[in-house]
Amino acid sequence: MGKLISIVVPVYDEADGILEFLDDGLLPIIKNLKYDTEIILVDDGSEDKTLEKIKSSKLLNKTLVNVISLTRNFGKEVALTVGLEAANGDATIMIDADGQHPVEEIPKMISKWEDGADVVTAVNTGNTTKHKIRSKIYYKIMHVTGNKKVMPGAMDFRLLDRAVVDEFNQLTEHNRLTRGLIDWLGYKQEYIKVKTRGRKNGKPTYNTKKLAGLALDSMVSSSRTPLVFFGYLGAFITVFSLIFGLFILIEQYILGDPLNLDWSGAVAMSVFVSFLVGLVLVSQSITALYISQIHAEAKGRPLYVVNKKKSFVSKNGKK
Repeated sequence: MGKLISIVVPVYDEADGILEFLDDGLLPIIKNLKYDTEIILVDDGSEDKTLEKIKSSKLLNKTLVNVISLTRNFGKEVALTVGLEAANGDATIMIDADGQHPVEEIPKMISKWEDGADVVTAVNTGNTTKHKIRSKIYYKIMHVTGNKKVMPGAMDFRLLDRAVVDEFNQLTEHNRLTRGLIDWLGYKQEYIKVKTRGRKNGKPTYNTKKLAGLALDSMVSSSRTPLVFFGYLGAFITVFSLIFGLFILIEQYILGDPLNLDWSGAVAMSVFVSFLVGLVLVSQSITALYISQIHAEAKGRPLYVVNKKKSFVSKNGKK
């Protein structure tokens, strides 16, 4: 029995472009692969006609297609997790359904896997100026917070060996960043440079607000640096305040103000108190992020819920 390649595709409100992606993009590629393939489409609670469009795809007549429909929008990271848990392949490729990831790079990924790579990651070299700025800010934050192994421009467009998928499926955290968890596993990783394309249909589901939230979640979930940073900052402010307070005390009251600074005790105290109160509030907000993640993990809720009425498996046109 030959090897199997699984292709995991998270889908959310892609009715306008899903057929173009499946029939014009993915289908010609898998026809020329020397391996058997299975396509896992994870519908992340789409509210348009995405599922109806999928059912009319020519792809269903050519290969195994497993459509998993979630009861609501759980987010892309969870959708990828669902797909990886369902994947049976010797290697699994993750790719977005919006057409921005170049499907023609899939054979190159498989070639690097055949040469021994456990993870093959696509690195984007074709972003617009706006996206480049956002990407640089994101990866700068990752480096500053201790994630030194993060490759700038790395995307979720990846190939994972079976061993990597099996280990990934053992991870249990709810607040997850798929690419960060894959990097954390530490398997041998190779990179390919690609140029993403602009979205042809529909609207992007990841706006600046969501990307900022993703960056914040990944920072908090993968690093203790913010807590350590504010701990050091608090210690510095405390020592500085003590020294500055002693200076005011000695200069103003012991030496009789020889520098003619005419310090007002109330003003000086107000400045110190206001600054320290602000520091406490910021520190508490950072601590609250960690507590919220502990709270989410402690609840023990399932990571996702599958809508069994809408999900189906199709092979050679049988639904």
